[in-house]
Amino acid sequence: MGPQMRFYSAIATLSILTACGGGGGSSAPSVFVPVNSGGGSTVVTAASGWVEGEYDSIGSLEGLCANPRPDASFGDRSGSITDENFWIRSYSNDTYLWYRELDDIDPGTIDTTAQYFDLMKTDELTETGNPKDQFHFTYDTEEWELLSQSGISAGYGWELAFLRSSPPRSLVVAFNEPNTPASDNNIGRGAEIVSVNGAAIEDGPADVLNAGLFPEELGESHTFEVRDLDATETRTVVMQSMEITTEPVKNVKTLDHSGRKVGYLTFNSHIATAEQQLITAAEQLKAANIDELVIDLRYNGGGYLDIAAELASMVAGDAASGRIFEEITFNDKYPSVNPITGRNLAPTYFPSTAAGFSAEQGASLPMLNMSRVFVLASGGTASASEAFINGLRGIDVEVILIGASTRGKPYGFYGIDNCSTTYFTIQFKGSNAKGFGEYSDGFIPADSDDMSAANVRGCLVDDDLQHVLGDPEEARFAAALNFMDTGTCPANSTPSSEKSASSGLEKMRASANNDLQQPEIPGRILRYTRP
Repeated sequence: MGPQMRFYSAIATLSILTACGGGGGSSAPSVFVPVNSGGGSTVVTAASGWVEGEYDSIGSLEGLCANPRPDASFGDRSGSITDENFWIRSYSNDTYLWYRELDDIDPGTIDTTAQYFDLMKTDELTETGNPKDQFHFTYDTEEWELLSQSGISAGYGWELAFLRSSPPRSLVVAFNEPNTPASDNNIGRGAEIVSVNGAAIEDGPADVLNAGLFPEELGESHTFEVRDLDATETRTVVMQSMEITTEPVKNVKTLDHSGRKVGYLTFNSHIATAEQQLITAAEQLKAANIDELVIDLRYNGGGYLDIAAELASMVAGDAASGRIFEEITFNDKYPSVNPITGRNLAPTYFPSTAAGFSAEQGASLPMLNMSRVFVLASGGTASASEAFINGLRGIDVEVILIGASTRGKPYGFYGIDNCSTTYFTIQFKGSNAKGFGEYSDGFIPADSDDMSAANVRGCLVDDDLQHVLGDPEEARFAAALNFMDTGTCPANSTPSSEKSASSGLEKMRASANNDLQQPEIPGRILRYTRP
C-alpha cells in the first residue's frame, strides 16, 4: 500500500462463501504441478500450495493473517503473508470486473500483500490508450473507517492543487478546512507552496517533499515557505500534522442574478457526514425558493454512491420519484446476483428518504424540483460525482457542465477488510436509466450541438485560483451565471475541441509517473451491511 493511498476509515470484516477450487492457505499440502519440458513432463513442487487455475473459497482464506489483530471481533487467525496473498488471489478472481485478464501468480513468490494486490489488476488499455484500471488501491482499515465515517485524516487541513507534479513542479492551495493548521496560519486558496523543509517544490528531492506534505504520523513538525495570493514576498510557516476533520459541504448560499434566485454549494466528498450536511443545504435552498442551482464538484473524487443518489433525488425532486438512478453490472460470474451481498441484483432508485449515514434513517429528503443543474467540474471530479451527473441525465434533468472534463470512472467497488487492510478492486460498472455508462475518459463539456457519447452541454473554463470558491467572480461560477443569461459560453472559454484543460487542478490526482505523491480518493463505493 503506497502512502499515496492514505485516507482514513473502515468496513467490517466480510465472510464471502463464493468461488471454488483448491490450493492455498497455510495448511495446504505440497502440490505437484506437471510442467511441459519439451520431451515430456517434469513434476515440480509448489511449496506454497499454489496450483494454477485452482482457487480456494474466499471464506476459507479470510482472516488468516501474518499479524492477527488482538480484537476477537475481527476473527483474525494466525497465518502468513502467503495466506493473505491467497485471499487476495481468490477474492480478485471471484469479484474483479476483468478477472479474465489477470495473471495467475503464485502467492508464495511475492513478499508483501501490497505488491501482490498491485499485480491483481488488468494491464489492458482503453481505446484512447489510457490504462483500463486506474483505480486499484488499499487503505489501512482503521484509517479508512475514520475518513469514510467521520471525514478524519492526518495532515494540515489544506487541499493541494498540483499544477505540475513533475519538475519544474508547481503546487498551490485549493482550499483549507476551518480550525486547522492551514487556516490558523491563513494559508488559503491560491497560496503557492514554494518549499518544504528547505527543499524547493520546483526541483527538490521528492522524498523530502513527500515526507513534509504527507506526514506519516500525527504531531510531525514541518517547515513551509509560502507565497500568499497576490504577495511578492514569501513567508515561513511551521505546522504540525494533526487529525483533520473534513467538512464536505461548504459555502451554501443564494444570490440574486438577473432577476433570478441562484443557489450555490461546494460539495467536496461523498463521505458519511455529507448526508446530513446536504440535506441541511437543500432545506436552506428550498426555503430560499431558488430558480437555478450551481453545485461545485470540482474537487469531489467520489465516495458513497447512495449519497450521490440522495443528492440527485433532492435536485430532481418529484421528477425522479420511482425512477432508476443507476444499474450496476458485475462480472459474468454474477449476471443476476451481487457477489458481495449475495442478494439479487436490483437497480438503485432515486430515494425519497435518507439512508442513515449521518442523517436519521428514513427521514424525508427535501425536494428542490430543478429541471436543470449547473455542475462545476475538473479532472478531480470522479466516480460518485460522475454517477450524480449520469443519473440525472438518465431522467432528462439537464446538466450544464462548466470547467473541464471529469476523471472518467464509471466503475465502483466495495471496501473489504482482510487482516487490517481494506481492499478496493473494481467490481462493477454503472449505467443510468437510459443504459448509458461509457464515460471512461470522462464527461466532456461541449459548447456545441453534439451531445453524443459523453459530451455534456457546457463550457471549458480554467480553474480560477485568484478567487475563493463561491465568489460569483470566480471564473467557473461566473461562466455558469453567464450561461444562465445567454445560453452560451464566455468569449474566453477554451475551445470544445480541447478535451480537457491543462491548468488549474485538472491534474491534481494525476498519473503514477509523477514523483510527488497525490492522494487518491475512494471513488464510487457501495456500502455493505451484514444481514
